[in-house]
Amino acid sequence: MIVNMSRNATQEQIDHVVERIKECGYQAHVIRGAERTVIGAVGSNGRRSELEALQAAPGVEELVPISQPFKLVSRQLRQERTIVNVGGVPIGGEHWIVMAGPCSVESREQLLATARAVREAGGSILRGGAYKPRTSPYDFQGLGVEALELLREAREETGLPIVTEVMSTEDVDLVSDYADMLQVGARNMQNFPLLRRLARAEKPILLKRSPSATVKEWLLAAEYLLSGGNANVVLCERGIKTFESELRNTFDLAAIALAKELSHLPVVADPSHGTGRRIVIPAMSRAAIAAGADGIMVEVHPCPERALSDGPQSLDLKAFAQLMEELDRPERTRARATAKV
Repeated sequence: MIVNMSRNATQEQIDHVVERIKECGYQAHVIRGAERTVIGAVGSNGRRSELEALQAAPGVEELVPISQPFKLVSRQLRQERTIVNVGGVPIGGEHWIVMAGPCSVESREQLLATARAVREAGGSILRGGAYKPRTSPYDFQGLGVEALELLREAREETGLPIVTEVMSTEDVDLVSDYADMLQVGARNMQNFPLLRRLARAEKPILLKRSPSATVKEWLLAAEYLLSGGNANVVLCERGIKTFESELRNTFDLAAIALAKELSHLPVVADPSHGTGRRIVIPAMSRAAIAAGADGIMVEVHPCPERALSDGPQSLDLKAFAQLMEELDRPERTRARATAKV
């Protein structure tokens, strides 16, 4: 339920409504806008009839049911778009950003060369995997803590914030000590113990869509994070499984536009995983921005043919610089970027 307070509602009246919502067995989430305060009453085991009686409370203008199963994520509750700050880089709003870096951190030379190239080309955030979930137990699994140390060094040299994946509840505190943003990989989108733990983390979360998940399931996964107390969530579209066999995944551009329509959270797109083919990454990057994405996330490697993971979908440093030129650099407005597509 959404409780719309009147424009002239006092703080005392707002506090009273919050207290009554809690007494009815619901969580109260206060959203202060430029013109009025909105309070979300979220939960399923409360006393709904008593909640509906809040229509008569002083300062309440109206009560509006939330039609979607995801409540805090919904634009019904929050019309104003959320902007998530990652190490000084805002994601959401008028400007779009680029996250780039290797799938896996393999060595100091590889990572620093990539980080320097990402910064020089105009990238905003450095991505890199320290722990890698791999389909085969024999594939490279990442360098772990050594990779986290290298990511920290790259941030100190280039000034780029870093985003890296966290795979288990036991690793949250450790990875949080190094990273500016914690990534939930596609395989873990519905790892609910991990989501509940990350909801208590004091770092922004990048939530990747599972290749088999609907948009609703994706947004409900984000609801776990917001309902647990972490509002700094960025959604990431990275392709879904279909009958198409020429691409690693099918890059769901419509999902970007739909997620932006249904939710106030920022949405970024990963055309590297979304396609698995470096040749189509520039076109899909432009298309994602045109569809409304708040940024893109691409894999970059100094020598993709020697990459220990995801070489076929990684851009080399020259190709990444060319992509950034085509996108007209992330400091440009979305309108200008869209016009180039």
